[in-house]
This record gives sequence, C-alpha cells and structure tokens, in this order.
Amino acid sequence: MNRNAINAYAKVGVDGSVAAASPHKLITMLFEGALHSIAAARGHMQRKEIAEKGMAISKAISIIDEGLRASLDLKAGGDLAEKLDSLYEYMSYRLLIANMHNEIEILDEISTLLGDIKSAWVEIDPKKIQASQKTANPPLR
Repeated sequence: MNRNAINAYAKVGVDGSVAAASPHKLITMLFEGALHSIAAARGHMQRKEIAEKGMAISKAISIIDEGLRASLDLKAGGDLAEKLDSLYEYMSYRLLIANMHNEIEILDEISTLLGDIKSAWVEIDPKKIQASQKTANPPLR
C-alpha cells in the first residue's frame, strides 16, 4: 500500500513530503488536499471566478478519484472498501454538479462527508494495526 499511496498522492499533485510519510499519513494528506481544494472552490464560486472554481473542483475530484479511491484495496478491504469506493464516486459526481450549477450547498455537503471520513481515519492508530498484522502473520523461522 505504501508505494500505491505514494504514487496516487504524487499523481494528484498535492504538495508535501511524500517519500518519508507513512501510508496512514499519505491518506490524511489526501483528505486535507481535497478539503482545501473544495474550500478554495467555494471562495471562487462566491467571487464568481469561474475558471479558478473549475480548476479547484477538478483538483478535488482528482484527489478523490486518483488518490483516495485509487488507494482502496477492494479485495482486502471487503465491504467497507466497496462502500467507500461508492461514496467517493458519489462525491466526484456531486462535485461535477456543483461546478455546473454553482451550488455551494453541494460543496458543503462533500466537505462534511470528507471531514467525517477524515476524522475517523485520523483516529486509527497505525501502530496498533501493524501490531495486529504481526500477530496475525508471525514471521517464519
């Protein structure tokens, strides 16, 4: 996952130091990048800056599709990964609608959804996950 997360993160062009970041931190950075882009789009929409609004929404969609969604492991992640995949698809679709119709309410909706998922993600302790993986798969001797 680390290499996939790094590649996904680099592909969407979110600033930061990705090479040294853990997979958990990379996903957190993707959430932050998407939320930042949506907030920027909101401001551009309010100021009627059409080109800038479109670029900010496009960046948010790229982060969601090529970053968050692409980093899902649908085989290992089971039902949760499938539901997140569907939710990310919904978010991208709604952002397109927001862009076409200048609907700030949709930007707020997607910001809330992403913020909720990010909050849950941040609560995950990567050290506990690594420990449980080592217990489940002890090294061969």
